[in-house]
Amino acid sequence: MPGSFVANLPSSKPQFWAGQDLGLGVLSRIGDQTFSLLGVPEPPAGVRPATVLSAEYTSTRSIFTLAAGNATVKLEFLSPVSPSNYIRQSLPFSYMTISASNTGGASVQVYADIDESWTGQSGKTNFNYFVSGRTSVFQLSVDGAITYAQNQMDQALWGQAVFAARGSNSSQCSLQSGRADSVRGQFAANGTLNDTPLTYTAGDVVALAQDLGRVASSASVTYAIGYTRDAAVNYLGKARASYYTAAYNDSVSAVTYFLDDFADAAAEASSLDSNIDSKAANVAGANYSDIVALSVRQAFGAADLTIPRDTLDTTDLMLFLKEISSDGNVNTVDVIYPTFPIFYVMDPEYIRLVLEPVVRYLEMGRWPQAYTIHDIGSAYPNATGHDDGKAEQMPIEETGNLLILAYAYTKAVNSPAWANSHRQLLQGYADYLVTNGLNIAPQLSTDDGEGRIPNATNLAIKAAVGLTAFGATFDLQNYTNVGLSNANQLYNQSLGTDPEKTHFQRQYPQLLNANFTYSTVFNLYPDSLLGLNTFPQAAFDMQASFYPTQQAVNGVPLDSKTDWSMFSGASSPGADSSTRDLLVNDLHAFISNGLNKVPFSDRWFVKDGPTDTGAPDLVGGYDGYKCRPTVGGHFAILAKALGAGSVGVLGVM
Repeated sequence: MPGSFVANLPSSKPQFWAGQDLGLGVLSRIGDQTFSLLGVPEPPAGVRPATVLSAEYTSTRSIFTLAAGNATVKLEFLSPVSPSNYIRQSLPFSYMTISASNTGGASVQVYADIDESWTGQSGKTNFNYFVSGRTSVFQLSVDGAITYAQNQMDQALWGQAVFAARGSNSSQCSLQSGRADSVRGQFAANGTLNDTPLTYTAGDVVALAQDLGRVASSASVTYAIGYTRDAAVNYLGKARASYYTAAYNDSVSAVTYFLDDFADAAAEASSLDSNIDSKAANVAGANYSDIVALSVRQAFGAADLTIPRDTLDTTDLMLFLKEISSDGNVNTVDVIYPTFPIFYVMDPEYIRLVLEPVVRYLEMGRWPQAYTIHDIGSAYPNATGHDDGKAEQMPIEETGNLLILAYAYTKAVNSPAWANSHRQLLQGYADYLVTNGLNIAPQLSTDDGEGRIPNATNLAIKAAVGLTAFGATFDLQNYTNVGLSNANQLYNQSLGTDPEKTHFQRQYPQLLNANFTYSTVFNLYPDSLLGLNTFPQAAFDMQASFYPTQQAVNGVPLDSKTDWSMFSGASSPGADSSTRDLLVNDLHAFISNGLNKVPFSDRWFVKDGPTDTGAPDLVGGYDGYKCRPTVGGHFAILAKALGAGSVGVLGVM
């Protein structure tokens, strides 16, 4: 829900991350008066919009409080984040709880509906419903959908939208389908739905209502909403299914279990919310706590935890990560790299799980290049590899990333077992960095906006850290020595710094573009996090002193990336953490300035400058990307301060 829509919540529709509306209408009847709460731009006659009192978010929840006459109604959306409980984490549903209080003892009924916008199309919708005991379930899907197909706005077409609710001893559930004005009007007039034989035509809604009876103090009901895909990911021609299907192999049993699990999931979420909030605030203040809380669901929401669809073997576990909004690649290595701090602190096993499909493909020998692949598929969820060797070419970038991530996992779990099983592969890539990591040919880096440039300092830093990481993983001092030698040249001998040694330059040995004299050297971060000591402390202190001198209107122009900014603040915090706090406060100002209507973007404009069209940038506005999992990098400061596995609440697997 865009923040600017919240004041008009009763008439505003929630949105998919790409910006298209999703039909979700919510009403509540207090006594004889019906109020619209969410997503009803054209309410039935006599229905009044409730008044929005407040909105808040936590790591797992979005909570809206409204006044419905004298009563108070809350809408609470809970998306469980439970990395160590694989079933709970992989279930693709969210809870919507509607609670009423201060009703004066009036009778209370609540209503919610969805439409076919959740299927990604209109006009070719299949419809099913199931009633089992007190549980009612609607399913909407696309007739004749091709497996793994998406619409032009990145919405999956081959699964099922699922909408469910359950009555209890204190509530009764009714259901109906039809035109929105008719179904909503039925509820507004009577407080119930008619349960007539259900049919569906294009443009209809499916609705579930619950009667809470007379409410003396407070009462609530919970709905479930989500989207299931029988085959979640295509990995090298074989279907991978979400982990939960090993126990619940159809949508109805899955959502039924999800509703059964509500009390435990909600309790765990409360513990996680409190844990993240308190630890982040203690480490770097309330603004930092706000940033990481806003990052959690987005980072995990881009990930599919999967097992083979044919065997449902829960020991063959892989995590697939979508490069949302930038190009839709699968398990992009330079997206995994900035995302990994959230995995490092919440459950380091996720580093291994997300690397597993990459290294398995590389070990098949199907990738013909001597350096690490950029991604394992051009269009999510098709992880079909690049046997032709024509993936985006970032040789030093991705090779360094893989070696760093392998050591981050090894150190986090205090075991070399996984790295040892891939030693031959990793050593080949370390050898590539030995040969190519200092005299760097023109090539792209993750900062691909700067184009193909030679001798990019930040890439050379990554190569040096990658070599010391590999040396530490396998106790191979010769590789460590090469990394240390490269670092010595870059910093001590000033190959990568300006002559006065005030900062690392963008390129060496001389600037090829005088307009860009520096860049964010976020690749110092893993050196600091993992205690590799590739670079001396003076190099980190140098950057800490330099960044504040570049402060612009809305922040430090650090290639305008939020994750890189937090990497830099963590590794070069400055005296009394003043540089870290500057970067944190700049990022907080960006997320709270009211200028942006998209999910958390990891790139923003901090000063005026020309765009491709020649128009000025919107200072404080987002720059293209949105909803990317790289916001997991905002946990870099927590990871540096508290270490691996330090944040989170272990669930029961």
